[in-house]
Amino acid sequence: MEVLLNVIGGDIVSEEATRYEASHIQVLEGWEAVRKRPGMYVGSTGERGLRHMVFEIAARAVNEVLAGRAACVDITLTPDGGVCVADDGPGVPVDGTEGAGGPGLEALLTRMQAGTGTGGRHDVTPGFHGVGPGVVNALSRRMTAEVRREGVRWVREYARGVAATPLTKVGTATGSGTTVAFWPDADIFGATEFSFGELEERFRELAFLNQSLEISLTDLRRPDESRSVRLRFPGGTRDFVDFLDSCTTASAPMDTIAFEREDPRMRGVMEVAFRWCGCPEERMRSFANSRPTYDGTHAVGFRDGMAAAVTAYAREQGLLRPTDPDFGTDRIGAGLTAVVSVKLDRPEFEGSTRGVLGNSEVRECVGQAVQDHLGRWLKEDPERAAAVIDQLVQGPRRD
Repeated sequence: MEVLLNVIGGDIVSEEATRYEASHIQVLEGWEAVRKRPGMYVGSTGERGLRHMVFEIAARAVNEVLAGRAACVDITLTPDGGVCVADDGPGVPVDGTEGAGGPGLEALLTRMQAGTGTGGRHDVTPGFHGVGPGVVNALSRRMTAEVRREGVRWVREYARGVAATPLTKVGTATGSGTTVAFWPDADIFGATEFSFGELEERFRELAFLNQSLEISLTDLRRPDESRSVRLRFPGGTRDFVDFLDSCTTASAPMDTIAFEREDPRMRGVMEVAFRWCGCPEERMRSFANSRPTYDGTHAVGFRDGMAAAVTAYAREQGLLRPTDPDFGTDRIGAGLTAVVSVKLDRPEFEGSTRGVLGNSEVRECVGQAVQDHLGRWLKEDPERAAAVIDQLVQGPRRD
């Protein structure tokens, strides 16, 4: 009998051992694929994955508020290890129709969401995966849904992604809204302890970046240590800069400059706030469609505009000698606190992590806007402008 041999990685193996046939393909049906590889959908089976489960459930409620259909989102960590997300919107449709806020209840909780949650400027995705609440349902040992709509209260319960009870009318409803509660499956998540601090940090970011958003986060897991925060910041990015600077006592040579500008060239809007203070660190945060980014054309444009405005003013006022080089983007960062947020109709992210914004036109748009606003401030307050230039030339104090 003739045996054909292949060489793989220096080892000789038989063709029989390497033959790939249709019978080797494993077909997973329903939510089985999600439960077998949960990290592909929520990032991990640890704390990070648990956190994203909350974000996926909260996304619809957050967008209800931003669309003006609800007033606030209430998120509660319950004593029995669950998470409850409630809103006071019109309530998810229960008859299978598409509502103004998205799909009906059954489609919402039993189907995987198409896309990756990077829609237009008005679509906010708290997490980074955008797979939808159906995946959370599949990864939960139990999920309950309550809809208060048109004076009727409806409830339904699920177990590991599958309906465990029929959709049931349980009486009249006072007000309207949707409440979804879930309990992560311990068979998938080794530990099911949610981090209040991590959740608070992300929801606080969203509230800073979306001025009309109000979110309450409550922890009832330990009755003797219950805590609650309500997050709403009408000042937007200006409030964000104040928050980032709240941990320092260093004096600031300038007030916070904050502005919002629509620019049709980038098909979106920018919201920027910044100031220098007398500390050596740079605290800069950038966001695209409310997603945290670590780099991108919006951040590069911001630095371009800052450097151009400071250099132009310093040369005009004789604060730089003719032989001194222009201020580079590396020099303007010392002591700078800034928040740069852009919301685009068609964001383009680089890489699978979506941490870098790639829209080329954004760089020029943000750069010009920053240069205009900072340049105007420098001319209107020469005394403080001189203090800023001196700090950049001399460097901040390192007390």
